[in-house]
Amino acid sequence: MAFTLPELPYAHDALEALGMSKETLEFHHDIHHKAYVDNGNKLIAGTEWENKSLEEIVVGTYQPGAVAQNGIFNNASQHWNHNLFWEIMGPTGKEIPAKLEEALVAAFGSVEKFKEDFAAAGAGQFGSGWVWLVKDKDGSLKITKSENGVNPLCFGQTALLGCDVWEHSYYIDFRNKRPAYLSNFLDKLVNWDAVAAKL
Repeated sequence: MAFTLPELPYAHDALEALGMSKETLEFHHDIHHKAYVDNGNKLIAGTEWENKSLEEIVVGTYQPGAVAQNGIFNNASQHWNHNLFWEIMGPTGKEIPAKLEEALVAAFGSVEKFKEDFAAAGAGQFGSGWVWLVKDKDGSLKITKSENGVNPLCFGQTALLGCDVWEHSYYIDFRNKRPAYLSNFLDKLVNWDAVAAKL
């Protein structure tokens, strides 16, 4: 199944007042994400993966324990990761729905503690990668982080929230201040309705 670049679910300038500029979205979505789509399509053409779903490709090409993943995985996983990233941000959904708030309090003690732990995990991810709120196989909520494009699908987890901590995600707006970007992401950019829908 060919990869396709999704349209953003909001205008390129819709998050500007919330800390993610039009320029960032033009670079990040229109150039970076598109490159994963284009490269992924070239790599799967004529292979056993050509007609598989994106999720099947991610899970099927992941190599546990590998220091570096293969090209098909890298492009497929980053395509999947970015699809989620655009979806769980937005100019609306700034109140955390009760069901999600209850789950966060049960798992982390408070919403503030969840945000603190999530931001710390993202700031502590060495180099490029992602930080996640996941529902694990046993139903519990956990914060995880992953290198490069590795994502929760690889471990049988459900991703509820994911934040891209590759530098291109925040450098235009925050320069090298990753902790400030993460705090802003949680406080202003997340559409909590979209996150709660994944519970």
